[in-house]
Amino acid sequence: MDYGKISFVAAPGEEAQSAAEALRARYGHVPMEEADVIVALGGDGFMLQTLHGTQELPAPVYGMNQGTVGFLMNEYHEDGLRERLAAAEAAVIHPLHMKATCVNGKVTEALAINEVSLLRSGPQAAKLRISVDGRVRMDELVCDGALVSTPAGSTAYNYSAHGPILPIGADILALTAMAAFRPRRWRGALLPMDAKITFEVLQYEKRPVNAVADSTEVRNVKRVDITSEPGISHTLLFDPGHGLEERLIREQFA
Repeated sequence: MDYGKISFVAAPGEEAQSAAEALRARYGHVPMEEADVIVALGGDGFMLQTLHGTQELPAPVYGMNQGTVGFLMNEYHEDGLRERLAAAEAAVIHPLHMKATCVNGKVTEALAINEVSLLRSGPQAAKLRISVDGRVRMDELVCDGALVSTPAGSTAYNYSAHGPILPIGADILALTAMAAFRPRRWRGALLPMDAKITFEVLQYEKRPVNAVADSTEVRNVKRVDITSEPGISHTLLFDPGHGLEERLIREQFA
């Protein structure tokens, strides 16, 4: 596909900003609202920020790594960008929707491309009750935290917490516990993509818990409802042979 008009966005670091300046001078630059494609320069955190900020725009996002890990990014090369964009493979992902209810009654809603996590914020372990589609599946999970991950986010925090890597096209969510104490060493569950997952925080005054949807943090929650958001799509572009599916497989044999 021919992407004529390119918008370059960059993380605030000097390296990413210098790269953006060079690419704009070489390939031209238009505002994101006018672009056929958005090229993001930075790391995975900046890519997530870009996807959240452009979800109302039709242009796909092609990342080039100017950060640390760069799992969602392509390698950085100044040469041949238009040819790379024309040959790129598309991956479509959908975010999670988090509805977090705080102890004071305030409700916060946010989207997460990678995961929604609940984390203890005090010295004592969290106590969580887990329901799926309105049915209690675990009366009490004592843990440092728990998270629900999309396939695209399964190699991030989820994998570090010993959760499973999910194929990018799988209609599955990973529910993963962090340092589970009771049930001892409980590792979590695989759930259908359309599952409605609810965490209730038990003894929330004594055992405070925070909820995080990607980078949106909500403190002192007592209930968190999580669902997939199929009505919102993010399109990422990858160099041929280096798409998300290949990266997910490669990560498991690293």
